[in-house]
Amino acid sequence: MIVCPNCNHKNPDGASQCEACFTPLPTTTNCPNCGATVQTDATFCGQCGVNLKPSAPIEETDPPTEGVPVPTQVSGIPDLVNPEPLVELEPILINAEVPMPDSDPNLPATIISQSTPLEEEETSMPLSPVSAPPPPSALPTPISVPPVPISAPPTPTPRSAAFSGTILQTQSASLLHLQTNANIELPSNLSVIHIGKPNDRIPPDIDVSGFPNSDIVSRIHADIRVEGDAYYIEDVGSANGTYINHTPLASGNRHKLRPGDRISLGKGDLVTFLFQSS
Repeated sequence: MIVCPNCNHKNPDGASQCEACFTPLPTTTNCPNCGATVQTDATFCGQCGVNLKPSAPIEETDPPTEGVPVPTQVSGIPDLVNPEPLVELEPILINAEVPMPDSDPNLPATIISQSTPLEEEETSMPLSPVSAPPPPSALPTPISVPPVPISAPPTPTPRSAAFSGTILQTQSASLLHLQTNANIELPSNLSVIHIGKPNDRIPPDIDVSGFPNSDIVSRIHADIRVEGDAYYIEDVGSANGTYINHTPLASGNRHKLRPGDRISLGKGDLVTFLFQSS
């Protein structure tokens, strides 16, 4: 039977959701070492303490190749040949003496001035007359601007007076031992909190060996899992069981804790805690 962690309804083995409230039920499996029933997401077996999630082997990568093959030249392709120019360029003579055609060879050669386009453009541009500077009397009179007074820098406001926002508080939870009225704060840096007594396999985060009637509590008794702001408790194979509000919690199932829930470790309600959250 699988007990629903939401409404405590007993469902048949193999059910995936609760028949009463349709809450998804946690899946279970068997420990490969001792065969005990544990949740599929459990890290350690509550019965024998074996690690259920061994680390994956590190895959060895092949060493990098020492060299890269040099591409060879493809045969059969002729080398490129630079073509010869089709037209031979003749130099342009500037300010050279060129004889005029059909002229008398006894007369001196006529000089033809061949100027570049840049020289022709410069010679064709008209020159603009340079204007004389205006007399001093024609200049505008400068306007005097009064100096702007510099104010003193503002006095810094104390941080305590300037900041009055709301300070966020992190959620904390604790277990109140009803027999001795002792309050135990749950560690805020752990995602799985082990409850039990000192042992060689899984040291407890909450040690109950100093409380009265602790002999009914197993060394590896229960775990409290923290998921976001929610706290879940599960029995990890204790000998005398775990009870939530006087109802036995089946091994492998978990219960979402709410403020005021009564947690009894073992039978007879001899070691009892009250879950508190703030």
